[in-house]
Amino acid sequence: MGRRGLTVLLGAVLVVLMAVGIAAAPVPYVLLGPGPTVDVLGSADGSDVIEVGNADTSDSAGQLRLTTVSVAPDLWLIDAVRGWFDDEDAVVPRELIYPPNRTQKEVEEQNQRDLQTSQSTAETAALRKLGYPVQVTVTDVLAGAPAEGKLAAGDVIISVDETEVTSTSKLQELVRAKPAGTALTIGYRRDGREATTSVATEAANGTPRLGIAVENRQPNPYSFKIDPGNIGGPSAGLMFALGIIDKLDPADLTGGLIIAGTGTIDEEGRVGPIGGVPQKLVGARRANATVFLTPADNCAEAVANAVPDLIRVKVATLDDALDALRALREGREPTLCGPQ
Repeated sequence: MGRRGLTVLLGAVLVVLMAVGIAAAPVPYVLLGPGPTVDVLGSADGSDVIEVGNADTSDSAGQLRLTTVSVAPDLWLIDAVRGWFDDEDAVVPRELIYPPNRTQKEVEEQNQRDLQTSQSTAETAALRKLGYPVQVTVTDVLAGAPAEGKLAAGDVIISVDETEVTSTSKLQELVRAKPAGTALTIGYRRDGREATTSVATEAANGTPRLGIAVENRQPNPYSFKIDPGNIGGPSAGLMFALGIIDKLDPADLTGGLIIAGTGTIDEEGRVGPIGGVPQKLVGARRANATVFLTPADNCAEAVANAVPDLIRVKVATLDDALDALRALREGREPTLCGPQ
């Protein structure tokens, strides 16, 4: 081979090596893809996802599947390029998933705490629908606080200015709805007797307060264990609540359908938005779901990333979800997320 040919060959080899090196270079992005789905009415890792003690639970002909997003945290440039051209995946800046001031382990630990919170609020919301109301109970009255001498540990807070108190979060919402210094009429129950008292709130760090510590108590005969396997985050709350209701209510909520969904849930049964909707829609369809329960605030995103043969149902509350499932069982159209 002549000198010219050798030079061209070496140049080509260098270009290839440079291209490979660039393609293998790490990039500050992560890849989001459709994650596994879990039937909350079924089992994971050999045990029921939702176990209810002290109760005869019912079986369902269909499924209620929570949906997840898979995260690939360490990308090379070539992986990112592939992801950008894949309709089912999303390439996003790493700091959106793993903030610079937190390690990957810290984020995963927070996701587990969020999962536990979602399980607790799902139990609260589901039990309320099953006829077990929350009792917002005073556990302590701070010395010198506005409520001192008016409320006592053990009191159950019933109302604020005649608006029913249904959870600790509702009490907080009502107290903070008016400026500090406002006299609020507090309805409470003590030793089985109901009464009212007037308490003027005070400011603590700029926020109105009564000066009491409270907790939710929800007397019921059941015990719960929820274990969906290796997932985290708060977005399974809605599906956990529906799963609890389905197991304790003789009626089959699913109507024999495979129903997927997502969304946080709070003590009041309000369904909140989540991330990763495009990937969760794909995951739901891969699991043969025909219905996807979509948080109302995620509807626009769900419509923009529509998946064929998957009905997107709009839900803002647990009641909305139950109404939608009833409509499907009865052959009626539920409230939908935009055009299907």
